[in-house]
Amino acid sequence: MPLNIPNLLTWARILLIPVVVGVFYLPLTAAEQNILATGAFLVAAITDWIDGWLARKLNQTSAFGAFLDPVADKLMVAAALVMLVELNRADAILAFIIIGREIAISALREWMARIGAGRSVAVSLIGKLKTIAQMTAIPMLLWNMPLGPVDVHLLGTWSLWIAVVLTLWSMVYYLQKAWPEISARSR
Repeated sequence: MPLNIPNLLTWARILLIPVVVGVFYLPLTAAEQNILATGAFLVAAITDWIDGWLARKLNQTSAFGAFLDPVADKLMVAAALVMLVELNRADAILAFIIIGREIAISALREWMARIGAGRSVAVSLIGKLKTIAQMTAIPMLLWNMPLGPVDVHLLGTWSLWIAVVLTLWSMVYYLQKAWPEISARSR
C-alpha cells in the first residue's frame, strides 16, 4: 500500500465514519450532535474530491487507491444512511435502494474487470450526478435544523429522493452497458 497524501486522505475519510455515527450516542444536545455529524460528513465529502484531485495532480494514483477510494465512499454513505434511518430522518426503503445499488454495481464492476471488460462500466456522468445528489442530501438530513426560513430537512428529503432516482437510473445505465457481456457469458 503506497502511503501518500491521497491514500492518507482516503483513510481519514474511513476514520470519520465512527464520528458521523458515534456523535449520536454521546451525551450532547441534538443540535450539537447534528452539527458534529454534518461537519464530519462534509469533511469526508471534501476529502473525497481532494484525494482524487491530488492523486492525479501529484501523479500518485495507485491500484490500492483506486480500490480504497470507492470503498471509503460507499462505507461513509451507507453508515450515514443507516444512522439517518435510525434517527427517523430517512425512509429505510430509500436507504436500501441506495446501499443495494452500491453493492450490486460494485460486484458488477468487479466481475467486468475480471473478464477484461471493466472499461464498459467505468464511472459515468449519471454516476457522478448520483454522488452529488447523495452528498447534498445526507448532510442536510444530518443537520436537520432550519437555517432561517429554509426547511433543511424538507430539502434534504427531496434531495434524497432525487438521489434515489439517479441511483436507479445509473444502475440501469451500468446494467445496459454490461448486458452484452452478461448475455454472452450466460449461454
